Amino acid sequence: MDEKPFRLAMRTRSRSENFPDPNLLLTGGFFMSAARQSTAPAKAAGRDTRLVMIITLAMLTAMEVVLNRFLSIKTQELKIGFSFVPVVIAAMLYGPLGGGCVGALGDFIGAMLFPNGPFFPGFTLTALLTGAVFGLFLHRSQKPVRVVLSVALNQLILSLLLNSLWISVLYGSPYLPLLGTRIIQCAVLIPVQIVCILALAPAVRQIKKHSQVF
Repeated sequence: MDEKPFRLAMRTRSRSENFPDPNLLLTGGFFMSAARQSTAPAKAAGRDTRLVMIITLAMLTAMEVVLNRFLSIKTQELKIGFSFVPVVIAAMLYGPLGGGCVGALGDFIGAMLFPNGPFFPGFTLTALLTGAVFGLFLHRSQKPVRVVLSVALNQLILSLLLNSLWISVLYGSPYLPLLGTRIIQCAVLIPVQIVCILALAPAVRQIKKHSQVF
C-alpha cells in the first residue's frame, strides 16, 4: 500500500487543525470593526470637548489680561475693574478648575507681558483661589444666594484680607491702615460684581443648555 496519499492527508488535516476557521475570522473581524466604529464617535466627541475647552479658556484668559491690565483703575493699593467677568464665565462653564486656571494664568501672563510693578506670586495665588471659589459656588447653580456668598467670600477674605497682606509684604505698608483704605474697594466691587454675575448667569445657562461641549 502506498503511504504517500495517507501522509499527505494527515499533513493537510494537521494544518487545518492549526489554523482557525476562515468564517470565524471573518465574523470576529466584523464584530471588532463594528466595536471600533461604535467607539469612534465617543472618542471624537471627547477630543472636540477638550479642544473647545482649551480654546474657550485661552480666550477668557486673554480677556482677563486685557481687562486687568488696560481697562482697570489701579493705584498701588486699589484696583477697580471688570477683570472678574471672564473668570466668572470660566467658573460657570468649567467649575473650580476652569475658573482657577483663567484667574491664575491671566495674572501670571499679564504680569510677565505688561508689568505694573514687581511680580509677586501671592497675587497669582489669590487669583487662583478667587476663580476656584467662583467655580465651587456657581458651576452648578447661579442662585442669588450663591452669587452673594461667592462674591462676599472673595472680596472680604481673599481681596481684603489676603491681598492686603501681600501688599503689606511687598511694599511695606502697615497692614491695619491698609485694610481701612482697601475696604472702600470692596464696598464698591461687591454690589457691582453681584449685579454683573446675576446678569451674566442666564446667558451662560443658555450656552450650557444648547451646547454639548460644556
